[in-house]
Amino acid sequence: MNLSSSLSLKNEADPILGQNLSMTPNQSTGLRKTPELFRKVLIANRGEIALRVIRACRELGIATVAVYSTADEHSLHVKLADEAVCIGPPHSKLSYLNIASVLSAADITGADAVHPGYGFLSENAEFARLCGECEMTFIGPTPANIRSMGEKTQARAIARAAQVPLLPGTLSAVPGVEAALEEAEKIGYPVILKAAAGGGGRGIHIVYNSQQLIGSFDRVSSEAGAAFGNSAMYLEKYCESPRHVEIQVLCDKYGNRIALGERDCTIQRRHQKILEECPSPILDPQLRQTMCEAALKLCASVDYENVGTVEFLVDNRDKKYYFMEMNTRIQVEHPVTEMVTGIDLIKEQIRAAAGFPLKLKQSDIKVQSHSIECRINAEDPEKFAPSPGKIVGLHLPGGFGVRVDSFVYDQYKVVPFYDSMIAKLIVHAPTRADAIIKMRQALDEFVVEGIKTNIPFHKKILASKKFRDADYDTHFLEEFLPKYE
Repeated sequence: MNLSSSLSLKNEADPILGQNLSMTPNQSTGLRKTPELFRKVLIANRGEIALRVIRACRELGIATVAVYSTADEHSLHVKLADEAVCIGPPHSKLSYLNIASVLSAADITGADAVHPGYGFLSENAEFARLCGECEMTFIGPTPANIRSMGEKTQARAIARAAQVPLLPGTLSAVPGVEAALEEAEKIGYPVILKAAAGGGGRGIHIVYNSQQLIGSFDRVSSEAGAAFGNSAMYLEKYCESPRHVEIQVLCDKYGNRIALGERDCTIQRRHQKILEECPSPILDPQLRQTMCEAALKLCASVDYENVGTVEFLVDNRDKKYYFMEMNTRIQVEHPVTEMVTGIDLIKEQIRAAAGFPLKLKQSDIKVQSHSIECRINAEDPEKFAPSPGKIVGLHLPGGFGVRVDSFVYDQYKVVPFYDSMIAKLIVHAPTRADAIIKMRQALDEFVVEGIKTNIPFHKKILASKKFRDADYDTHFLEEFLPKYE
């Protein structure tokens, strides 16, 4: 069967695409046109998210193109895509972050859309703009969306204007250490020194007094410049007992916006998420609704399109919430939302980018179960050092309510050039207590031989009484690690 025949058959069978979608407005031209799915999508990423997009595209009848570095020649996404193009050597700056190489691969393979996944170029406004210039659809928010929410001080100013609660802090970058000292006195110590262009838990430094601020400002600013290409820093009041709770949003091109509930990402090590769950065990229905409404209000203020995640801190003491940042992409932890809502977020991303209006309404979103995700990393569980190498034995857990998103296989060689995550283990159960039991069982079944993983560490977390009682904040691992070690 050729591609056009496959597309036709699959589109006709799709219950959402089969509804009356003709004559939808085109915002850029004002004309009326019938949305059509893409013919071929290039996935500008690697690992499990590349596989996730390939599978979603196949279900929609869309051809796929994988790109890969020479280090990833034998990766599963290269094997499963319809086409694959090598875009450079192992270093990500010369391959997955090389915009010219990625766009050239899309051009020579005739792709009409690009899915960026997460990380790499997913929040690069210039890349999104260039995709449009090359007559390829960027499957994500608009370049303006990415720019407005990607710079943290600008995002804070937008949130303030939208009347979304903020922690006390500066709404613009501080020009130097003297200005930072002055602002810190107004805010009150402790404060967080944050990179204006940071994200993903990076570019954050807590200071408890003026001496620490003086001693760290230039160093942290230089580190931000090296990591993000922008050394600008701003200050924010440090919330001493926070939960990290984020709201998943989905928006189309026509002003339709829904929130798909929250994810609790409080279990973190050095500001990097390790375990996520949905729903959050600390939100009551009223606070959940209030936070979802705040997230949608923020999206409306910038005419946001496609998927996104609005991240908040919730103070454990008084349950007040504060805007932190917005991630203008799909998140690593999106599967827990999919499990409790039954909604395929990657498919929804693709449909929204193609111009289909949302058929889901806010009233359709029901969360009456629980899901937990553990990030399985190739690392020493005691030293937390990367553990690349060949996998010589692999057994993935299974059973009702168990999902594994991974790109590794028996005899696969885990390379040292990229993030150490090799899999995401997700479970789904009627209650949080049931989900914890199911996750502990799944971790017991998960066997990876030849390299070290953090599976033993996850087992310890789930066995902790504080975790089971949901009695913790973002400092949980700092307190837990000495006992674990």
